[in-house]
Order: sequence, then C-alpha cells, then structure tokens
Amino acid sequence: MTYLTRAVFAGASLLLMLAATALIGFGVKEALDSIGAPEVSGADAVLDVLGYVIVAIAVFDVAKYIFEDEVRRGNERRSAAEARRSLTKFLSTIVIALFLEALVVVFKTAREDVSQLIYPTALLVAAVLVLVGLGVFQRLSATVEEKVGDDDEAEDRADQAEHRAAHGAKGPARRASGPKR
Repeated sequence: MTYLTRAVFAGASLLLMLAATALIGFGVKEALDSIGAPEVSGADAVLDVLGYVIVAIAVFDVAKYIFEDEVRRGNERRSAAEARRSLTKFLSTIVIALFLEALVVVFKTAREDVSQLIYPTALLVAAVLVLVGLGVFQRLSATVEEKVGDDDEAEDRADQAEHRAAHGAKGPARRASGPKR
C-alpha cells in the first residue's frame, strides 16, 4: 500500500508541476498576443503575466511540497521541529504568492474600476490572516518543542515504554518522570 500511495502522490505532484509550467506558457502566450492588440495596454499584459507566474509558482511549490514530504520521505518519522520548518516554508511561499497576487489585482482593479477594490483588499486581508496564523503556529509549536525537546525525546520515551510493556520489562526500569541521569 505504501508504494501505491507514493505512486499516487508522485503522479499528483507531476501533474501539478506540468500545470504550473502550462500556466507560465499560457501567460507568456497571452502577453505576446496582447502586445500586438491595440485595445490592450502593455501594463495590463505585464500584470496578466505576473498573475499567471505567481499562481504557477504557488502551484509548483505545492507540487514540490507533496513530492518531498509524501513521495521521498513517505512514512518516515520526522521530528516536530523538522515538520514545523517544512510547513513554515510551504506556507511562507503561499503567503508571498497571496500578497503578490493581491498587489497585481489591486493595480489592475485601480486601472479599471476603483469601486471594485474591495475584492483585492479582501485578498490582502486573507493573506495577512494566513501570515498571523503562521506566526501563532510558529510560536505555539516552538513552545511545545521547548517543553518536549527538539528531537521528540518524549515520543521516543513513550515508544520505548510501549515496547517494554509489550515485550516485558528486560533490564532495569528507568524512571518515567524525567530524563535518565
């Protein structure tokens, strides 16, 4: 089942990478087509390409995250610190993409219809909320890591205790309340 799961994630990751590449291609093609069209300004064409590229980068990062965490590592156990760093890196890319996309939409909307600026503003607020949520996650998980230990020492001790209970206590028993001295 592990191989099937990894194959599915690898296929999904590959499809997302191809979609990201296609988005960049479509953005460049659309920009080249609109350069020759007199009814479209060059600034609008550039903003359109920026929008495509920003979304493509976010999609590509999702694909990379899936590949690295689900295909390469599979069920390999990671420390809490490593999982936090991985998730933080992923969400940071998404937040940056949200901010950039919101800025592109603000510029486009300001050029076309200022009364519609509420929608890009809502996108900016959403990006700020994601960033604040990421900060709260960082703070809470760092606090837990300080209490538990950087390399999940408590989880290792719990696994050892479970193993001893399942296979009978062999050797001297260690104190469960604290680290070995």
